[in-house]
Amino acid sequence: MNALISQIFPILYGACFLALLWQAFRVMGRGFQAVPRPGERTGRAASNDRTGQLTVHPELLDADGQLTQEDLLTVRFGSNGESPAPRVPPAE
Repeated sequence: MNALISQIFPILYGACFLALLWQAFRVMGRGFQAVPRPGERTGRAASNDRTGQLTVHPELLDADGQLTQEDLLTVRFGSNGESPAPRVPPAE
């Protein structure tokens, strides 16, 4: 039984390695195809370009489809001259 497992294990390991390597190249190939090259303006990338277009989120519209005049809750991340939050020392 041990001899059989010791012979099959390297084959399974190699097969899994090759399958994962093949999958990695497939994913990388899709990523390279998704990025348009300089001067290339065709396909999906050109049709989905929203540069310069105004986006209004539906949450900001009232029942009539107009921008709401209500006060909105806002959250700021980062420091704008405010004192930073106190640091908690790591537990030992």
